[in-house]
Amino acid sequence: MAQYVYGKNVVKRLLEDKTKVYEIYLSSDDEYISKLARKNNVKIIKIERKKLDKLVGNSNHQGVIAKIDEYKTVDLNEILNSIPDNKKGLIVVLDGIEDPHNLGAILRSADCVGVDGVIIKKNKAVGLTPTVAKVSAGAINTIKVASVTNISNTLRKLKENGYWVVGSDIDNAQDYRALDYDTNIALVIGNEGKGISSLVKKNCDFMVKLPMVGKINSLNASVATGILLYEIYNKRFPLGE
Repeated sequence: MAQYVYGKNVVKRLLEDKTKVYEIYLSSDDEYISKLARKNNVKIIKIERKKLDKLVGNSNHQGVIAKIDEYKTVDLNEILNSIPDNKKGLIVVLDGIEDPHNLGAILRSADCVGVDGVIIKKNKAVGLTPTVAKVSAGAINTIKVASVTNISNTLRKLKENGYWVVGSDIDNAQDYRALDYDTNIALVIGNEGKGISSLVKKNCDFMVKLPMVGKINSLNASVATGILLYEIYNKRFPLGE
C-alpha cells in the first residue's frame, strides 16, 4: 500500500538512497530534487500548493510530496543481528510515545549518535507516519525501527542478549551522569504524560533522571532522549581519546 510523505529533506533522502518512489509532486521548481528524480526515472508532477495541502492534510510539506510504499518496521532480531561484534549496542525503547513530532525528533537524534535501533509499541502509540518522516529529516530511512506488542518481554529478551536496561524517570532515580554506559544499553523513554509504565520499570536495571533546577519539572520526551543519548556518546567517546 502506498502513502504520501513530504518535506524537502525527506524526499531528498529517499532519492539519494534510491528508495522506490512512484511519483513526486512539486508546487515550485527545486533543481536538486528534480535532478535526482530524473536520474532515478521518477515522474515529476507539477501541482498547485493548495492541492498539495489537500493531498496530505496540512501545509507543512515545503512544496514537495513523494508517493512511496508504506514505511515498514523490522523484527527485533534484525536490529540485534545488524550490530557489529566489536560495537557496544545502543537501542532506544519507547514505552508509549504518542506524539509523531517526538518520535520523529527521537529518530533524528538516534541517527546523529549512531543508535542501532528504536523499538516502539504496536498499540496505543504512534507509528511511522508521514509527520514522523518529515520531523525525522530522513532518519526514518536510516534507523531500524521494531514494533512490538509487549515492551516488558522485549526488555527481557534484550537482557538475555547482554543488554543493561536504563530507564528515564524522576522518582527513585540517580543523576544520569553517574553511569558509565560502558556496555550494551537499552534506553527506555516513557509516555509523554504517564512516563514509564510500572511493569516496564520492573525490568529496568537502572533509573536515571535529568536534574531540574527551574520551575518546570519535566522535559519534552524528545529533548530528554537527545540529552541522554549524547551523555552515552560522551561517556563512550570522551573528548581527547
